[in-house]
Amino acid sequence: MRALIQRVTEASVTVEGKTVGAIGKGLLVLLGVTETDTEQEVMQLSEKLMKLRIFSDAVDKTNCSIQDVNGALLVISQFTLCADCRKGTRPSFSHAAKPDEANRLYELFLSQCRAAVQQVECGIFGAHMDVALHNDGPFTVMLDTDDLNRPRHAAH
Repeated sequence: MRALIQRVTEASVTVEGKTVGAIGKGLLVLLGVTETDTEQEVMQLSEKLMKLRIFSDAVDKTNCSIQDVNGALLVISQFTLCADCRKGTRPSFSHAAKPDEANRLYELFLSQCRAAVQQVECGIFGAHMDVALHNDGPFTVMLDTDDLNRPRHAAH
């Protein structure tokens, strides 16, 4: 499971000309579900997201989490984060989860976020969406559960 996380001053998502989700200060989370992801990855990623200290404290150090600043989340399902671009020039999406399973895990991720953060907005799964944001910083990080489960340093 992959999440591209952008700290924002505001963000919104529009489908067919109608705004379906909008937030002020918080995080825009683009979420990609891979074919091997399970509930375990949902729990791991949502817990990491809630604890990620990427907001400034009173002395401008990145010591605060989304919960510490009472920020909001805008979560958008984005299967293109699962692209494999290693071969050729056309991305392969064969490692993305099938739509039914991806939607199930996306909805579980949303419910985990809603249990921890007061305002959680989202897009419409499978729809063509227009996402607008004001990136704060800019501050953008990628979380990948495959990377989170690897050792930080190789053994010598």
